[in-house]
Amino acid sequence: MLGHFGFSYIGLLFLLLLFIPNIFWTSRKPQGYTLQNENRLLRCFERAGEVLTCFCALMFSDLNWHGYCAWAWWLFAAAGLMVLYELWWVRYFRSERTLSDFTSSFFGIPVAGATLPVLALLLLGIYGKLIWLILSAIILGIGHIGIHLAHRKEAELK
Repeated sequence: MLGHFGFSYIGLLFLLLLFIPNIFWTSRKPQGYTLQNENRLLRCFERAGEVLTCFCALMFSDLNWHGYCAWAWWLFAAAGLMVLYELWWVRYFRSERTLSDFTSSFFGIPVAGATLPVLALLLLGIYGKLIWLILSAIILGIGHIGIHLAHRKEAELK
């Protein structure tokens, strides 16, 4: 549960799948989006979770492929959530890019742009039996999902 230090190529792949759409997002932010009203405590949780999950995803070899076994289903589920996350981004980039589009649900998953990657990282941590990634994903989730829920509320008021 504590993990083995070593590079994780699976972790790198997951991080690339997270970062690449977010890089494109920086020039395609939703109309009316601002950081001004974000809760500072939630932002601290989000930033800490981002740093911790990046570190854990890259620095623990426990996340690499172990071959087919019962635990592989956790990796497959995490990968499935990442596929949904990428599809959510495709839908967002094709939309009018409003705040409602940014905080939308996808296949019944609320605020999917925040929820899907957090759940994927959580399941990746379970796959690797890595308590540090599990805790990091929870910290990230508190901040990231919390912020997106606040933006969703803001969008509903407009």
